[in-house]
Amino acid sequence: MKSFRILVPACLMIGIIAAQNAPERLAFEVVSVKPAEGLVAGKTGSLGMRVDGAQVHLNRYALKSLITMAYKLRRYQVVGPDWLDSMRFDIDAKLPAGTTPAQIPDMLQALLADRFQMTTHDGTKEVQVYALLVASAGTKLTDLSDPADTPDVQDPSISTGYGGPRGMGNNYGNGSSYTLGDNKFEGKKLSMARLALVLTSWLDRPVVDMTGLRGKYDIGFPVSDEDLRGWVTRAFLQGGGSASPEMLQSLDSVDDASLHAGLRAVGLKLDSRKAAVPVLIVDSILRSPTEN
Repeated sequence: MKSFRILVPACLMIGIIAAQNAPERLAFEVVSVKPAEGLVAGKTGSLGMRVDGAQVHLNRYALKSLITMAYKLRRYQVVGPDWLDSMRFDIDAKLPAGTTPAQIPDMLQALLADRFQMTTHDGTKEVQVYALLVASAGTKLTDLSDPADTPDVQDPSISTGYGGPRGMGNNYGNGSSYTLGDNKFEGKKLSMARLALVLTSWLDRPVVDMTGLRGKYDIGFPVSDEDLRGWVTRAFLQGGGSASPEMLQSLDSVDDASLHAGLRAVGLKLDSRKAAVPVLIVDSILRSPTEN
């Protein structure tokens, strides 16, 4: 009997090897996705993520917030339908054995692709921003970071926020938090990147950290009534809430003077400029997820 060999083209062989060596996609072991109530003007509400052992609970997350967490982006870096901010969901999921909370973003990517059929592509967009900078005289902040602290970008598992007409705040874990209320802002062990995110939720444009500071700092300052109400309203609107004409009109009297004065007092400042930022463009996504 004659022997023979099957010749496999090199390009096909490379593809077979790559497929065999491709890492397994991370996904939640069990997951439930249910519609959640939106934010209501004039009422206090809470949202955030909690991890109890292998159980993950996401409370009242807007679709845009799920996307930003999944791809480790800021809200202004997600370009898609306006309703991404208004569609909210409660998610209960189980982490697969051997995984950690730091891998939740990868699992959220799989959830968005599988349950919401989301497709995207990368792009860039030039936007008006505030650059967060160190003032010419230098900063007066004291670095309180600890080698044991978990970096901001790798700690999505502990973040509990709240908000209402009289103020707002968030607990990020590891002693890092902020509160805005009673005519004052108090930040505890905030990185400059985290502070920039907080300020972005208050202002009319994104804040980009350009300080070069890599520590964590306590920062606090007094806040006027007008600025406090304005910042809470802006954060409420950015979070997908709907405001009355009176609430929108009240923003006209907000000049952010409290913020600029507070930052100057600790050697920081905001500088208006344009910047090209990377964005994730959502090509298609379902309003409602496929069945649990």
